Amino acid sequence: MSTQSGSRPVYLVDGARTPFLKVRGAPNPFSPVDLAVQCGRPLLLRHDLQAAAIDQVILGCVNVLADELNPARLAALRLGLSESTRAYTVQINCGSGMQSIDNAFRLIREGSSELVMAGGCETLSHAPLQFRQQAVEWLAGMRGAGSLKQRAQQLAELRPEFFKPVIALQQGLTDPIVGLSMGETAELLAHLFAIPREEADQYAVISHKRLARAQQEGELEEELEPMISPLGELFTQDDGVRPDSSVDALAKLPPVFERPFGQVTAGNSSQVTDGASWVLLASEAALESYHLQPRARLVDSQWSALDPQIMGLAPVLSVTELLRRQGLGREQIDLWELNEAFAAQVLACLKAWQDSDFCREILGLEGAFGELDRALLNVDGGAISLGHPVGASGNRIVLHLMNSIRRRGVRRGVATECIGGGQSGAMLLEAV
Repeated sequence: MSTQSGSRPVYLVDGARTPFLKVRGAPNPFSPVDLAVQCGRPLLLRHDLQAAAIDQVILGCVNVLADELNPARLAALRLGLSESTRAYTVQINCGSGMQSIDNAFRLIREGSSELVMAGGCETLSHAPLQFRQQAVEWLAGMRGAGSLKQRAQQLAELRPEFFKPVIALQQGLTDPIVGLSMGETAELLAHLFAIPREEADQYAVISHKRLARAQQEGELEEELEPMISPLGELFTQDDGVRPDSSVDALAKLPPVFERPFGQVTAGNSSQVTDGASWVLLASEAALESYHLQPRARLVDSQWSALDPQIMGLAPVLSVTELLRRQGLGREQIDLWELNEAFAAQVLACLKAWQDSDFCREILGLEGAFGELDRALLNVDGGAISLGHPVGASGNRIVLHLMNSIRRRGVRRGVATECIGGGQSGAMLLEAV
């Protein structure tokens, strides 16, 4: 599915995100809506906007909490927006935060909205523990037991293992169609494209080094909004970065998914993380009405899909089709954001684009797409070093690309990501 450029241009005006907080065995002190509000409030305060100025609020979220159904609406109201402002939540796994931007893009381009907040939020640390199916059936039997004898019979069938909890996050990261976890799909790509473990570890080290440098040089300050917990704890930076990371240290980590010979480890995979991100999109009319200064133009987007077993390869489909439709070549893109679900997955995409046979047979090109300049790819690190809160990541990479284009004074950038289930999204941004 594609999104064609229409008669009305769409602009990215501003954006903000929370620090991404690594999950460390206990719930972090924020719910998904808490995170969305903490970075959304300063974003709105930067602009002289009335409560009713925002036409719609669209928020991506995958693990929605039971007491926060439709987090988009809750966030909108807690942010003080008008009660008449429509707000809805979208879910397409890892692409949810990008899908919210795409929905806003379409609404503005087609003339049904002028100013839209599009975001993503996730608290993987709050993923629930669930009862096993045996426990559910046993409890149902107890409720249905009408006599003392029936209750005694039901009690006799009770087994302790019934109540061993099921980790919902682990279930959510496993594809039910092919029966593979996301990490196992990365292992398959590492095998298909002959990616050595050392190469994946080298990529992971670069991600940490780049994020550490960006933090030290203040390059993330314009997108980060500090957070304060209910207990008064202050969070100012992404806390998963390891500046001292090295290939030697990562080589000591055991494989997680395919022991003992697997390539994918905790060190060369994205971190399990909580976070939120917003982007403010506007039409030309909204820019004039509210005296807004655009940071970039959202030119076009593309969504693609393939076999869930190789879900991490999907960005090559969406990016290639996006650039082909726009008449652009690889060398005309100045910056790339490719979400780092796994180092092996990113490297597989890069190798696929360099494979002439793959590009002819799968992408319909005359030859190889070509080699991406690594110096232009994820220039300030990515999900391996700062984390992957699945509902927010697609939004964050667009936000960061918007800021990077302006800060570096370049013309074009592409943001793309793989999506659990065998899909991908890609967006083309252009300087204004």
